[in-house]
Amino acid sequence: MDKQAMINSLNEDLAGELSAIIQYITYAAKATGPYRPQLAEFFLAEVPDEQGHAQFLANKIVALGGEPTTKAREVPAAKSNHEMVEAVREAEKRAVTDYTKRIRQAEEFGDKGLVVQLEDIVRDETGHLEEVERLLRDWLN
Repeated sequence: MDKQAMINSLNEDLAGELSAIIQYITYAAKATGPYRPQLAEFFLAEVPDEQGHAQFLANKIVALGGEPTTKAREVPAAKSNHEMVEAVREAEKRAVTDYTKRIRQAEEFGDKGLVVQLEDIVRDETGHLEEVERLLRDWLN
């Protein structure tokens, strides 16, 4: 993998992190019902991690000589609390898959520091996914 391909891949990840930040903030505002305070708090608690990931990616892209994207992926529309949590689960699954692939690419690229940082991000995203799956486990529609 050459440097430009690595930059492009990291920009895909950055677009995903920007999307996650927007998704969590928007869904926190849209949460309704008797568990609204807890659900909004859950969504907003994820924002700092995603922001940290986005900042790392932007810095790494610049360090490699690239330009960080300012365009987020599309945030899925969701009309209910359940749809929002389901959409978050799908986004977290994609993040784990994408970052796992990125680790292999960073190894091929020869950047051990990037590999280690991406492994930390996979740990974070896996934790987010597990929490969302626990939320959904006994959820009745």
